[in-house]
Amino acid sequence: MSAASNPTVLSVEHLKIELRHGTQPLVHDLSFEVKAGEFLAVVGESGSGKTMAARAILQLLPPGISQTGGRIVFDGEDLAARDAKAMRPIRGPGIGMVFQEPMVSLNPVHRIGEQMAEGLRMHTQLPAAEIRARIVDMLRRVQIADPDRCMHAYPHEFSGGMRQRIMLASVMLLKPRLLIADEPTTALDTLSQREVLDLMVGLARDNGTAVLLITHNLGLVGRYAQRAIVLEKGRLVETGEVPGILLEPKQPYTRKLVDALPRRQAARAETAAPQQSLVQVRGLCVSYPGARTGLFKRHPPIRVIDSLDLDIHCGEMVALVGGSGSGKTTLGRAILRLAPSHAGQILFRGEDVRTADRAALHRFRLACQLVFQDPFSSLDPRMRVQDIVAEPLRHLPQLDAAARVRRVKETLDEVGLDGLGARYPHELSGGQRQRVAIARALVRRPAFVVADEPVSALDMTIQAQVLKLFQSLQQHHGFACLFISHDLAAVEQIADRVIVMERGRIVEQGARDAVFDDPRHAYTQALLAATPRPLAALDAAEAMPEAGRAFA
Repeated sequence: MSAASNPTVLSVEHLKIELRHGTQPLVHDLSFEVKAGEFLAVVGESGSGKTMAARAILQLLPPGISQTGGRIVFDGEDLAARDAKAMRPIRGPGIGMVFQEPMVSLNPVHRIGEQMAEGLRMHTQLPAAEIRARIVDMLRRVQIADPDRCMHAYPHEFSGGMRQRIMLASVMLLKPRLLIADEPTTALDTLSQREVLDLMVGLARDNGTAVLLITHNLGLVGRYAQRAIVLEKGRLVETGEVPGILLEPKQPYTRKLVDALPRRQAARAETAAPQQSLVQVRGLCVSYPGARTGLFKRHPPIRVIDSLDLDIHCGEMVALVGGSGSGKTTLGRAILRLAPSHAGQILFRGEDVRTADRAALHRFRLACQLVFQDPFSSLDPRMRVQDIVAEPLRHLPQLDAAARVRRVKETLDEVGLDGLGARYPHELSGGQRQRVAIARALVRRPAFVVADEPVSALDMTIQAQVLKLFQSLQQHHGFACLFISHDLAAVEQIADRVIVMERGRIVEQGARDAVFDDPRHAYTQALLAATPRPLAALDAAEAMPEAGRAFA
């Protein structure tokens, strides 16, 4: 039976959400339905009201924000009429929610087994032995290798992907009729992302659960959802079947979201002259000390980078890709001498910076810069934007005060922040903060830049703007860049050459088109298969995404 003929699980009617003392509604006149067995996606940019609408369904709005109009009907009853105590039977058995960051949702001071058992103890009369058996069975279903050990472990002992699996298992233990997933894979690499969502689809299908997926990633929508609603500034602007929305969007805002999907750019023409190597890595090894087993004993060291060789040429954009834990960030930091390495060579313009003296190391660091993944945590909240960008110029004595002011203004203009120099970081959007981070890295005109996941936390339209900006700045200033990312769609748009890492080793490398069109290594093939590519899939005339077919 198709979802269209199934009964309605949730009906949202003319929902309105406002700040207590605000003038602009956060969500206004929002109406939609979710039917049994349906996978519905709610998409839009940051600030479009997606998460507020989802939290309103469970009556979990933050202090100072309230529902001021409309109805949220579940099981024939308006949930807005229920107080916090009356909502307890609904939260869990009726509606489950998987939050964006599992480390925040899981209590760090309680073991996994205790946290998973809490819902079953609260909502069922099952004996302790049966509760334990159900938890072990569910952990196996979400592919936790050792469920018994997992139950006695704490959240910090697991990776982000494993924590999200545990959170999903905890929610699905109660077999809710509706599952709300709020950006459940934002911080995960491509392989973990697909594994978590495939598990979510499988568990929901087995239990007859409807899924409401909150996301800004149209790639995931194209792969998993049957139907989507599009929000802009708290208003519904378009709704319909996913193929129609992605291939024939009717509203300008939806077209803008679809246009922001990363697309492969034409490869730059290769010059006849051989390229000059700027950075050469030879036999690099990075290890971390093993855990203590006693007062004077440790486990053997953990090797993160294993005898790695790498070349980056002048003016080249090299993408470094791989799953979480593959050693990408460690390699980038080790090259910049921000992480210790215990063997090998790091040659910059032919000089080994691992064994360089203080003066040579100073010259190297003047010529290199790093763009961090999270700009908000890397920007001093007490400094104005213009002062943050000007700070690296302190090490250029040839620039006087007037020249520094001109250089800062010129750089802010280049990154589209003209007129915002007097603001503080908290007064900027996420995309603007990332532009500040890029401006700070480029103001000294470096020869080499390491960009560590610079767009992973941004929504699709802001990501497209930042990628286009970064690409144009790289071509204008001619710096070489090591672009670290787990987002292969972004890499396909921006890279000249691609290097694939797995468990501290390079398993494949080559020109972008060669790696994407003819991957040779099984790990590269798995990464590409896990990357959502909705336009290619839909253009191939797929009638319905694979998960949608499974739900139908």
